[in-house]
Amino acid sequence: MSADAQHQFDEAERDAVYRAIALRRDTRHFKPGQVLPEDQLQRLLEAMHQAPSVGLMQPWRLLRIRAPGLRAQIVSVVEAERRATAAALKEKLGEKRSDEFLRLKVEGLRECAELLAIVLPPDDGTVFGRRSMPREMAIASLGCAAQKLWLAARAEILGLGWVSTFEPRQLAALLRLPESAQPLGLLCLGPVDSFYEAPMLALEDWRQRRPLAQLLMNDFWSAEDGN
Repeated sequence: MSADAQHQFDEAERDAVYRAIALRRDTRHFKPGQVLPEDQLQRLLEAMHQAPSVGLMQPWRLLRIRAPGLRAQIVSVVEAERRATAAALKEKLGEKRSDEFLRLKVEGLRECAELLAIVLPPDDGTVFGRRSMPREMAIASLGCAAQKLWLAARAEILGLGWVSTFEPRQLAALLRLPESAQPLGLLCLGPVDSFYEAPMLALEDWRQRRPLAQLLMNDFWSAEDGN
């Protein structure tokens, strides 16, 4: 294959990319007791590792959670934050909304085949592209890596869910992270019985996706469109 040809996509390949994007879901329901083949996991992680990053800083670290006891401790940290979130919703929006939240399945930590903690490492001093927004650009780059993993997982017919319901200092202590490193997500990965037809929160009528037209503005900020 020529250097130019390898950068081209035919119509079927292009459509497959857009299809994976459209069918990607934040997954909460997994088949329990599953194990991912190591070669499949390696493909997924290599895809993630090809993500773009500001200044090529690659500000992501992954901790593969393999000890059952550690996974159980992580579940306890997430459950504590779930209860705290319910209390905050009750105070702000009332008991009905709090009860609705508690009925939602917000994580698949117990059932997923692989559990990965995605961590923002200590700052490496990169200036290129992030002098004025150092932390924000590091977080944005980490998000790009997670999205690469998400799309690769969908192409492999696997579910992936990003869990952010935890107190970061508690999780950091549990994972023995160095000072100034911060966990930004628990990534639940594995086979599923089926994929959601739409985002789960939309199916549960928790919140609906806004149309693109409401989020796209021309030249200047429009309060009517952008809130």
